[in-house]
Amino acid sequence: MTTLIESDEHKSLREAVSTFARNHPRIRDLAENRHFWQEAAKLGYIGVNLPQAYGGGGGGITELSLVLEEMGAAGNPLLMMIVSPAICGTVIARFGTEEQKREWLPALADGTRLMAFGITEPDAGSNSHRITTTARRDPATGDWILTGRKVFVSGVDMADATLIVGRTEDARTGRLKPCLFIVPRDAPGFERRPIDMELDAVERQFELTLDDVRLPAAALVGDEDAGLLQLFAGLNPERVMTAAFAIGMGRHALAKAVEYARERTVWKTPIGAHQAIAHPLAQAHIDLELARLMMQKAAHLYDAGDDVGAGEAANMAKYAAGEACVKAVDQAVHTLGGNGLTREFGLARLITASRVARIAPVSREMILNYVSHQTLGLPKSY
Repeated sequence: MTTLIESDEHKSLREAVSTFARNHPRIRDLAENRHFWQEAAKLGYIGVNLPQAYGGGGGGITELSLVLEEMGAAGNPLLMMIVSPAICGTVIARFGTEEQKREWLPALADGTRLMAFGITEPDAGSNSHRITTTARRDPATGDWILTGRKVFVSGVDMADATLIVGRTEDARTGRLKPCLFIVPRDAPGFERRPIDMELDAVERQFELTLDDVRLPAAALVGDEDAGLLQLFAGLNPERVMTAAFAIGMGRHALAKAVEYARERTVWKTPIGAHQAIAHPLAQAHIDLELARLMMQKAAHLYDAGDDVGAGEAANMAKYAAGEACVKAVDQAVHTLGGNGLTREFGLARLITASRVARIAPVSREMILNYVSHQTLGLPKSY
């Protein structure tokens, strides 16, 4: 799969990542995941989007999404790339203090440390304005004290800290506003509980409890009054990277189906010669290519500093990629028939995994709401 808008450097990066990922056995447990993460980091892939001054590659979300897509296409996606370098690394690089940048960015880039990201809450869902995790100042010490709960937080057991979205009270209006805090994994009062998921993924999901977690003033990332700007600085890359994750998964499934359709012969000719098999696979390829183009547009807009334009494109890319991924996986399984449900071919596990891109980090229905309101100017129903 090629694209006309990629530079020679991007094509070389894509080829190098593909070769690296395909030469690694499929990741099946946490130890293999960590090894693969560290090897990728040594080659500069994990921190390719982070500033060179802090040990990164000096690229952007364009390059990072390319890396994740090729890893997924090889069957070895790294979910935490969406979280650690894309969300947390980007937010710290754009808004963190010099001390925070020195402490976290080199370690995120070289793979020695990871960060998780906690925003979703049991009673908030897609409505971030209902987030109830609060942060209040201790007037005696200046410390922050966080109280609340988070759910569906990926990889907390792998992470050295979690970037938590809380809310502080505006002294002028009394309204709660979002703010971001770095919470170390061993902070007193910070507890995690694994969520029992029917999802074949190495990275586990957790529920977090923050029971009067005390943090120093330096744990706040960025300006206390610029929470929304900082929050969406991380959420837009998250959507682009989720699209990359989905496109890579779709390509992986499609490649297996195409190979099978070329070789599987029932009535004298390979089944891929029949249009009932060939055309749906061709449609899946087209859908994935179109989703990739929107993903690339979103990444380029974000890297160019157009947060508003990137927001619209990132939502569209995530929507398109999620739909394309589900259709590609479904058609791949259908092409293989009974073999599509065997462990040997590894497609059945993708049936559930492919649905993730339709659900997280924001549902396709909320994206349609966004486009209808923000792009088309239609009135809100909520």
